[in-house]
Amino acid sequence: MAQHSRETTDPGRSPATLPEPAATGFPAAHRLLSLDIVLALLALAGGLRVLYLAAPAPALPAEAANVAHAYALGHLTPFTDAGGAGVSPFGWWQLTAYTMVSDAFGRSASALAAVRETMLVAAVLGAVLLWFLARRLGLTRWAAAAAVLLVAASPLALGLQRLVVVEHLAVGWLLGALVLITRPGARIRHDAAAAVCLLAAVLTSPLALLFLPAAGWLLVRRAPARAALVAVLLNLGLGIAFGPAAAVLRPHLAAASRPSVADWVALDPSWAVLSTVALVAALAVTALRPLAVSGLLLVAALLVPGVPDTAVLALLLPVTPLLFAAVVQALARQRVPVHRGNRARGPGTVLAAGVLVAVVATGWIYGYPALRPATGRAGPLVEAQDWLRANASGARVLVDDGAWAEFAKAGWPTGLLVPAAACAAGCPAADWAVFATGADGLRSRYPALGTALADAGVTAVFGQVTVSRLGLPAADPAAPSEESARTHAGAALAASARITCTPDALAVLRAGRADPRLIATIAALAALQPVGVAAFPAVPGEDPAGQPRRRVLLTGGADGAAAFYAGQRDLFRPSSVARTAGGVLVTYPLFAPPGLLVPFSSP
Repeated sequence: MAQHSRETTDPGRSPATLPEPAATGFPAAHRLLSLDIVLALLALAGGLRVLYLAAPAPALPAEAANVAHAYALGHLTPFTDAGGAGVSPFGWWQLTAYTMVSDAFGRSASALAAVRETMLVAAVLGAVLLWFLARRLGLTRWAAAAAVLLVAASPLALGLQRLVVVEHLAVGWLLGALVLITRPGARIRHDAAAAVCLLAAVLTSPLALLFLPAAGWLLVRRAPARAALVAVLLNLGLGIAFGPAAAVLRPHLAAASRPSVADWVALDPSWAVLSTVALVAALAVTALRPLAVSGLLLVAALLVPGVPDTAVLALLLPVTPLLFAAVVQALARQRVPVHRGNRARGPGTVLAAGVLVAVVATGWIYGYPALRPATGRAGPLVEAQDWLRANASGARVLVDDGAWAEFAKAGWPTGLLVPAAACAAGCPAADWAVFATGADGLRSRYPALGTALADAGVTAVFGQVTVSRLGLPAADPAAPSEESARTHAGAALAASARITCTPDALAVLRAGRADPRLIATIAALAALQPVGVAAFPAVPGEDPAGQPRRRVLLTGGADGAAAFYAGQRDLFRPSSVARTAGGVLVTYPLFAPPGLLVPFSSP
């Protein structure tokens, strides 16, 4: 009978209220059903988030700084971000705590994936808390499941909750506080714990302050005296955190940047429609009005210049599905007559449910392909780090926030990493520069950085990541073009009767894309023996940067070719000569000296 009282209501009940939670526990069968529903929803939420964890877009610039701070705190390494990412010491400590306890940095292919794992765990815990909150607000099992499902499977939620945004951590604290506040028969210890959760949420993100009206409203409804106790504890904690301990605890919001609300809504337009309906309609439901007010305050925050849209949506994301499911339940109970033991569902209710499912499904059919899960977990920054380790290990590198975390995680000495923020007055000396999203914004913020990059030459490109060599000499405008010299010499080499080339190798030679040291040495080897050129294999990242191919795979006369290249000296000494199943692979180091190519006749 206790469960029947939760699942049914009087036909004359006003839609402005939801049934109060039952005072007694669920029967065993109902408990098992609820557990099965929750576990299925968690499996769905967790599985989808694992699949989309490394999705490349939408991207958030501030995410890199949060990852770097989490790594730096866990490894007791100083780090100063380039600005614009906000400040959340308590949020960074939470990220650090998880990555250290779980050894996420040791297990993950990249620093970004390691900290994003924390977001995955936070999303799954948030789904559990959302279920409990829905049930304590009077939602049926299926209404609560619908609310969690809308968050678990929405493309907008998948794209947003994978990003390293401290507001996702604040959501967990807020939901925990609301679950404690709505607990039937709550005691003083539960209210004290709720106050601690609210304080933790605000210290994680200042936007959590917009949920205090909802928490206070719910507390006053249940026990006004307890509300005063929670207010005293919360104000005491905030006074300390924003007063004497402000230097180490006070959070600041990140600067407004893309993705914008429009970018996120494009992933799931149905979410925007349902959220608007839910926030307005929930004002008419007494039990939901506190959450509706806080939700509307968050929407209003989107209109404030400088407030980051992504942070606001992260806090709003679990609220509107809960409100929508509760509003639908209240309307259904008002319009549908109730009989003993069952509820008669009219054709109008079934039609409305079908339309709702169709709207949500249509939005998701568009949103999932737009999100595009990534197949690789390492990412371009890890590829750039591997390339630089192979070609300039131990060099001093000027990096942005994202590159700092990846290089430090890979074992690059942090003393050899120069963050962009170090260029506030003047850039320390560096040999290379690695930037993940371009340096235009950083140049305007740090003029000294522009001076350091003035003589840089792009050497490798991995997606959006550029690797540049600093301190290159200025090109002599009167000197002959190196590319034209390679083209002329390559065409002559391709025409040689003693050199047999595959079509791909011929294309490289005739386009002037072969390293001059390879052109010169292949011509010299051809004077000694016939030469077969199978390919000029590209070094990953160098072709997009316009670097000449500096590797060649030679076939035929393997012993003579290997001995010839092993005996080279000075400028023509290769960095490696390796025998492979396809032939002899010769690799030269970066940057051939200028002027190596002189006119020669083909042998």
